[in-house]
Amino acid sequence: MGLSTTAVTVYEKGAEVVRMYKTLLGTQGFRKGMDLYFKRHDGQAVSCEDFFAAMKDANGADFANFLLWYSQAGTPVVKVTSSYNAEAHTFSLKFSQEVPPTPGQPVKEPMFIPVAVGLLDSSGKDMPLSSVYHDGTLQSVASNNQPVLSTVLRVTKKEEEFVFCDIFERPIPSLLRGYSAPIRLESDLSDSDLFFLLAHDSDEFNRWESGQVLARKLMLSLVADFQQSKPLTLNPKFVQGLKSILCDPSLDKEFIAKAITLPGEGEIMDMMEVADPDAVYAVRTFIRKELASQLKSEFLSTVENNRSSEEYVFDHPNMARRALKNTALAYLGSLEDSEMTELALHEYKTATNMTDQFAALSAISQKPGKTHDDVLADFYTKWQHNYLVVNKWFALQAMSNIPGNVENVRKLLNHPAFDLRNPNKVYSLIGGFCGSPVNFHAKDGSGYKFLGEIVLQLDKLNPQVASRMVSAFSRWRRFDESRQTLAKQQLETIMSANGLSENVFEIASKSLA
Repeated sequence: MGLSTTAVTVYEKGAEVVRMYKTLLGTQGFRKGMDLYFKRHDGQAVSCEDFFAAMKDANGADFANFLLWYSQAGTPVVKVTSSYNAEAHTFSLKFSQEVPPTPGQPVKEPMFIPVAVGLLDSSGKDMPLSSVYHDGTLQSVASNNQPVLSTVLRVTKKEEEFVFCDIFERPIPSLLRGYSAPIRLESDLSDSDLFFLLAHDSDEFNRWESGQVLARKLMLSLVADFQQSKPLTLNPKFVQGLKSILCDPSLDKEFIAKAITLPGEGEIMDMMEVADPDAVYAVRTFIRKELASQLKSEFLSTVENNRSSEEYVFDHPNMARRALKNTALAYLGSLEDSEMTELALHEYKTATNMTDQFAALSAISQKPGKTHDDVLADFYTKWQHNYLVVNKWFALQAMSNIPGNVENVRKLLNHPAFDLRNPNKVYSLIGGFCGSPVNFHAKDGSGYKFLGEIVLQLDKLNPQVASRMVSAFSRWRRFDESRQTLAKQQLETIMSANGLSENVFEIASKSLA
């Protein structure tokens, strides 16, 4: 694992573990733990065990096997099945957990996993929860003798069951609210349950997650249709689900922007036995265009209602408003419609800040043509003295899925603002290109050939940057035989080069091993 990947894994896992303390103890309990931690250790070098002890002691909490989060590698996979007993008015959740083996740790112990749960009634409201039967005892979950609408279940064994009492209709469970633990959750929720949660869940994370799960299933199913040359059709319930979120004024605008954004091509390819970049790109493009077409009036009013000619303000309401407007604009920009191109051009010309202007540029750059070329040139002229913005400008062009874009990227290598010796310029242009499913994974191998040539040039200038770029080949076995052959050829060409650096040799040889 490269240094940067390790850093991301360590920092994100560390943050999630600290957040679990807060989930288990509540805001006040977490604060008590922090106060004791500073009282004990201010100015000292401390360990994770010291932090754990402060949280535990300040609250008199039983944290069972929580320290395994620090010593045991891997992401737990948690499976949940539910059942309702109409006569006893009980609802049961059965959990089983497993941590896949990792190098040096073939056998894993069960983890301490806080799972925040709510139950929705048939009208979509949270049901009041008062008690749960677990481990042979009836435990109250009420707060100040009042029922709660959400509770945290402490899953600590390989298999265990929690039974909610006084549940007078079959509920739909809202599981892992607020992403209460960094796990992979597999549940027996049906598609209709997920559509229900998408429309009604009071927990925004689970509303978003339900939409993402449905979108992933839908995309995989359409990919199979595409591969068999069947006509593609979009489930009307999915359109309706996204429409209900887009048109709900009670929701945070940033949440809406995220909830109506489809999973990326890479995420879907990761779920396939044999990744098919062409099929995944075709399906994602089809869904985006269908949504843009069927919800055109809603997207138009979203753009109109979230415009602002006011001076740029950096705060949550304004950031959320811009995010939603620009997400809607990107959808409209996918349509083959000159009016929509004019709309994006209008947004570009009237933008009062770089965020809005760049978003309009992105919407315009989806389709080749004179407008595309003119606006890209104009944007560069405006922002050429800001190197961070120029890097974004390079990346936008490099990531383009316009077929044959490799030639444009080759031309950009000679652009006066590009410098192969500057790592951030390389990450923007070459790294950006590797993010295009259409052009990096082009069937003719032109994308792989381009990267192979660049890696060898880079290796003589900056071996560390070259090794980061060659890692784009590391998953070549995930693709079809033809792409595997083409990618492998490039790796072998790199390996056979004279004077290859240790950095590149290490990554390339591991990829071929």
